[in-house]
Amino acid sequence: MRNTSPKTLSESPEDPFSIHQSASAVLDGRGRIVAWSEQATALLGYRPDEVLGRQIREVMVESGDEDLIAEAAVACLRERGWFGLLPVRNHAGDRVYVGFRARRVQRVDSTVEWFLVGALAEDITQWEIDRSVLDGFFLRSPVGVAVLGPDLRILRVNRAIARFGGLPADAYRGLRTSDFLLGPDSELIEQRVRGVLETGRPLIFAEQTCRLLPGHQQELIVSVSAFRMQDPSGRVLGVTEIVEDVTDRHRARRRLQLLNEAGARIGSTLDVARTARELAEAAVPTLADALSVDLLEPVPRGEEPAPDAMGPLRRMAAHSVQPEARQVMYPVGHLFSFPDDTAPSRCLSERRPVLEPLLEGNRGWFAAEPERAAKALAMGVHSLMVVPLAARGVVLGLVCLWRSRRPEPFEEDDLTLAEEFAARAAVCIDNARRYTQQHNAAEALQRSLLPSEVPEHPAVETAHRYLPAQASTGVGGDWFDVIPLSGMRVALVVGDVVGHGMHASATMGRLRAAVHTLAHLDMAPDEVLARLDDLVDYLDTEQRAADRRTPRIVGATCLYAIYDPVSRNCAMARAGHPPPTVLGPDGRVRPIDLPAGPPLGVGGLPFETAELELDEGSLIALYSDGLLLADHRDVDQGLDLLRSTLAGPSHSLEHTCKAVEERMLPDRPADDVTLLLGRTRVLAAQNVATWKLSAEPAAAGQARTLVSDRLTEWGLEEFAFTTELIVSELVTNAYRYAGGPVLLRLIRDGHLICEVSDTSSTSPHLRQARSTDEGGRGLFLVAQLSERWGTRYGRNRKTIWAEQSLTAPQGNSLG
Repeated sequence: MRNTSPKTLSESPEDPFSIHQSASAVLDGRGRIVAWSEQATALLGYRPDEVLGRQIREVMVESGDEDLIAEAAVACLRERGWFGLLPVRNHAGDRVYVGFRARRVQRVDSTVEWFLVGALAEDITQWEIDRSVLDGFFLRSPVGVAVLGPDLRILRVNRAIARFGGLPADAYRGLRTSDFLLGPDSELIEQRVRGVLETGRPLIFAEQTCRLLPGHQQELIVSVSAFRMQDPSGRVLGVTEIVEDVTDRHRARRRLQLLNEAGARIGSTLDVARTARELAEAAVPTLADALSVDLLEPVPRGEEPAPDAMGPLRRMAAHSVQPEARQVMYPVGHLFSFPDDTAPSRCLSERRPVLEPLLEGNRGWFAAEPERAAKALAMGVHSLMVVPLAARGVVLGLVCLWRSRRPEPFEEDDLTLAEEFAARAAVCIDNARRYTQQHNAAEALQRSLLPSEVPEHPAVETAHRYLPAQASTGVGGDWFDVIPLSGMRVALVVGDVVGHGMHASATMGRLRAAVHTLAHLDMAPDEVLARLDDLVDYLDTEQRAADRRTPRIVGATCLYAIYDPVSRNCAMARAGHPPPTVLGPDGRVRPIDLPAGPPLGVGGLPFETAELELDEGSLIALYSDGLLLADHRDVDQGLDLLRSTLAGPSHSLEHTCKAVEERMLPDRPADDVTLLLGRTRVLAAQNVATWKLSAEPAAAGQARTLVSDRLTEWGLEEFAFTTELIVSELVTNAYRYAGGPVLLRLIRDGHLICEVSDTSSTSPHLRQARSTDEGGRGLFLVAQLSERWGTRYGRNRKTIWAEQSLTAPQGNSLG
């Protein structure tokens, strides 16, 4: 007996009534068996000698089945043939169902016989299922099936492929994929199918684009599986392809991927312009062929836009896959308004997204900007989406998305994705706007606390740079100052409060104000720093007592230098600040032994003043550590680069500042940067007169004579009377209270300065003398006759000075 187990669906469906599979027998007109095949013996177990010549009902019909057999026989006679299932007794006595096909056969002698073909019922049922599955693939399956021969020409396609290609199924026979698919798509699929044909390895769910000819107006994504077909002998018959349209699934997956990528890319910084560019780069070319981001004018400045979302727009980003699109799109930075009756203007006024799948019929653009609209259509622009950028109930601007190279127009799903993009970007832009607002306020505060202009000074030529830190870091507490002092001297100051933000800026302002006050007290550099150190301690204690949530002052650094153009002496001290760089007139770096000193507010070691003499034309550079450490350099690298830049050729100090900025700060720094340059000047000897007077009663008279003669020599006779009175009072005070030699100095340079120095440490006081007092009017007279006056202390001496303007009319007199 042969194996009669049913075949699985994975096997090729073979007709059980085929000549190889079926059992056959012949009955005469009275129902006797007159022929019996080997397959019949294999099927039922009867040998030919056991059945030939006998009635079929005697051999194979069970008791009780006679009526079924008789009914089938009647139908067979009536229809001259019959097909169906009947119960049969096999040789073992078992009752089995067999499928029969009966056909009437007539011999030459006109006798009639019946030709029977039979197979087990389960084989027929399996074959019917297999046949039904195969027919289903070609007639009812929603998934495309194509059968290709060894030459990769189509043998047969099912109805799904026919619908997919828009042709009748028979029209595909003999075609290749290149006859109805765009070149790159057909080449890819033929390459893959050929691999299956040659290797026998199946292709499983390979996705690719599929654009139909002609026109390929719509881009589809298909999933292709393929297997090789072989006959029982192993001969290759071709390849069967299973093609499924997965465009919607692919787009949904792609949209999710795009949203994830957009979430990672958009909003990487708190910069409005950078966020707009990130939005454009995330959407082109994955969603659109061109995109522009336009914000209402107040937004880039960090301000709140108007509630009605109207007003001019600033182009913040524009990106396209076509370089020639720049001829059509407004450039970045351009301020404009969209014409009325266009999609962007409706989007802003109605605060809703606008989808225009086809632009060709839109007359709004042509009416307002016909030339620009014509160029856009000539480039292939055919579809548009406009989405508002709205966050926290406020419209910030809009996004315009265009398609030109991709043939399919925008759809509702694309609009939904664009809205997701815009929603994420709008929140990031609004965060950046709010941060910009706060950063601008902090930067404005800081700049208001810094000197707007550095005054011209006869002692030094100066130039400076202040660059705030990048927005993500926040403004810092760097400052600089050029403070005129008595005796034509000048103070150069650079400082840095540790930390960033409004708190650091406010602390910097208080320290700078304190430096001005201390400088005008004519204190030495180390004394100024000591007083600042006390102030930082006091401010920290005050803040902790007032509000524990307020950030503490971690510390501050400062460098304070005083230059005297008469003596060419420069005295300086530093509190944890980088030392200055000094270059001689020959451009060589001059080493300075300047003790570091602790940062302000830290306490510990005292501050020390170092003094050196500078040649005329020396360059002194004061800076914050942000300059040296920019671009990830260490301190030594920064110093080497700074020195080489300062020593380079330059036409002016401003040119040198620019060279330092370009070479050392290629990008906006992560920390504040302050640079103060000063080129020393020396007061000409003919503009200074110095006399040493003995401490005697006649010293005042001698001083008046010396001053009168020198003013006559200088051509300043009109100032003689006032100056003699000032000098007389100052020398008399020195003689009366000091008791030692007196040094008188007269300086001329825009002002006339009288200085009287003695060895006393007694501090003079200005007071209003009573009518009965015999003295006490000296300093009062000096204050009345001079523009400014004051006292400063040096090593083992004090100096009282008075300054008169040589340009202002002489209004002070005793008349």
